[in-house]
Amino acid sequence: MTLRLREALFCSHKGGINMFRIGDFSKLSKTSIKTLRYYDEIGLLRPEYVDSENGYRFYTTEQLLKIHKIHSFKQLGFGIKEIQDLINGVNVDNLLEQRKTELIEEQRELEKQLSKVKFLMSNKQEVQFMNYEATIKYTPAGIAYTKRMNLSGYEEYFKAIPALGIQMKELNPNMKCGSPEYCFIVHVGGEYKDTDMDIQFYEIVDKEGKAPDGVKYEKLESCKVISVMHKGKYQDLGLAYAFALKWTESNGYKVIGNIRENYIDGIWNKASEDDWLTEIQVPIE
Repeated sequence: MTLRLREALFCSHKGGINMFRIGDFSKLSKTSIKTLRYYDEIGLLRPEYVDSENGYRFYTTEQLLKIHKIHSFKQLGFGIKEIQDLINGVNVDNLLEQRKTELIEEQRELEKQLSKVKFLMSNKQEVQFMNYEATIKYTPAGIAYTKRMNLSGYEEYFKAIPALGIQMKELNPNMKCGSPEYCFIVHVGGEYKDTDMDIQFYEIVDKEGKAPDGVKYEKLESCKVISVMHKGKYQDLGLAYAFALKWTESNGYKVIGNIRENYIDGIWNKASEDDWLTEIQVPIE
């Protein structure tokens, strides 16, 4: 480093500490002068020394480390108030854990969007449809208990449904599932959604019994449906819906009710999402 450059950078000494004018500190820290003045104003990063005669601000080498921390926290998505707490050692563990949870959720959403983009780029819908087959069948008839639920997504669904089953069993110890076993959901309003779900859950049982709040019993008639099996993630169910409806239209059938999702294999008995099996049932005439 040349003498001229040293003099430009280490422009002042106070108590044996190298001091940088705000312009030089701005260059070294890759931070605009406007931002440094703002940080001074809110108390996030105050100059080590301010000349009382001319108002010049001076910063130290140690403060370069602090501004680097501030930049790092900003890159992680923390706001100014959160950065102040992190710098001051306030509520650090909770803030980091909260941001970790947010980033995981953002990653999931990005993966879903990336999957959709890749699908659109591949333009292989017809090939994807070759993984599906449609058959016509009749659903079981019987008495079913049913409950409407508003859920954030399938993750909450996997907690809510077993909890409802336990509740029903406690109220009705002698109640048994129908034979064959049959439970399903319909999306209220007919719109498929994997987030902010508004669903009606049904499970056929051998007889009516006691019912907790929000649960009622209904008699279900057998109905004619187009059945399509989907193996894999629930986030990809939209493709099974598209195939089922396209097949229905192509073969001259009319949809007469909400589409049903019948869960055969899932998180309760299969470790891998790739092995989850869901039946899409389209009521027709």
